[in-house]
Amino acid sequence: MDSVDVCVAGGGPAGMVAGLLFARAGLRVTVLEKHADFLRDFRGDTVHPSTLRLLDELGLGERFAALPRGVLQEMRMQIGDHVITAADFRRLPGRHRYIAMVPQGDFLDLLADEAGTEPTFTLRRCTEVLGLTRDGERVTGVRCRSADGTEGTITATLVLGCDGRSSVVREAAGLPVRELPAPMDVWQVRIPAGPADEVKDGRVFGRFTRGLAAVTMDRGDYYQTSYLIPKGRDAELRARGLDAFRRDLSDLFGWPPDRLAAVSSWDDVKLLNVRVTRLRRWYRPGLLCIGDAAHAMSPVGGVGVNLAVQDAVAAARILAGPLRRGTLRTAHLARVQRRRRLPVVASQAQQHGEHETLLRPALEATLDGVPPLLRAVDRVPALRGLTAYLGGVGLRPEHAPRFARR
Repeated sequence: MDSVDVCVAGGGPAGMVAGLLFARAGLRVTVLEKHADFLRDFRGDTVHPSTLRLLDELGLGERFAALPRGVLQEMRMQIGDHVITAADFRRLPGRHRYIAMVPQGDFLDLLADEAGTEPTFTLRRCTEVLGLTRDGERVTGVRCRSADGTEGTITATLVLGCDGRSSVVREAAGLPVRELPAPMDVWQVRIPAGPADEVKDGRVFGRFTRGLAAVTMDRGDYYQTSYLIPKGRDAELRARGLDAFRRDLSDLFGWPPDRLAAVSSWDDVKLLNVRVTRLRRWYRPGLLCIGDAAHAMSPVGGVGVNLAVQDAVAAARILAGPLRRGTLRTAHLARVQRRRRLPVVASQAQQHGEHETLLRPALEATLDGVPPLLRAVDRVPALRGLTAYLGGVGLRPEHAPRFARR
């Protein structure tokens, strides 16, 4: 049986950032990741300005900048016949006036490599969290299973639940979840890029008409495309056949049949079951959930990764000292939730507004022109900067604690 200061369940952005920061505080940290690597299709690949600033503070900015990446400076959308700019990241203050588009696997590998240089850090791949161990009401560790089927336990002063929207830790802790409405699910698909002379500028571009809605992101040699469908209608719409889906993509983006032929079977079309949730309480004695485990976000704006990273920074800044001193109390865990609650609630409220004014009307074929708020954003440059700040930096952005800076 292993014993550590912090056991992190889940090696996503929240888990790897938390693991690195707590290890730099000199604490014994083990991160449990159930997969053998970080390679996944259609994960959040956007790294926002506040996270880019954090990487600079951690001494990782230059190494991150060397990764293959795209740069997003504007978010544009076409609503009916009108093209508008919904966010202009060039108007942000500071050094990073863009969103970096980097495969999440590369981002996580960078964090894992850096954390691995800390003598108190361990990453256990192919290790699945099965449940929690307790002493009365207090969580004292996790039960886990390695790739060869061996089961064991890890005791920890703090268990950090970073295992995503289907969190095993959250369920085992019995933390009540509030489900918020979402009008859509998402089909995710890759469409090959066109000839070399085709204009590809790194923008994210959304198209919304009566009955159709999709967002595509230029990734260089392909377009990462999210096609929105009404909630719960995946099986019904797949029954229409691939030709109908290809026609919808052609109507939205004008892609020719030879490129759409790359969608050769339904196996190429991945379903994202959109859930928007928020825990009423993120913690139990000895346990704290952050990131998607505490608040699953809509894919609107791609803010989920950024919020998860910010949660991890706040947790390390608030909890590292009490952990080092052996004085960690449940009140410290509550401080993390209080610190991060406003950014989460505000982001979910902003997403709900876009759901109800744009996405739901588009999917229900009742969309009648550009919603007034988006029309105002397009016309007023300062508002385009404000939407970029709210999406790219957010409320209460976190800075790396002093013990973690390099």
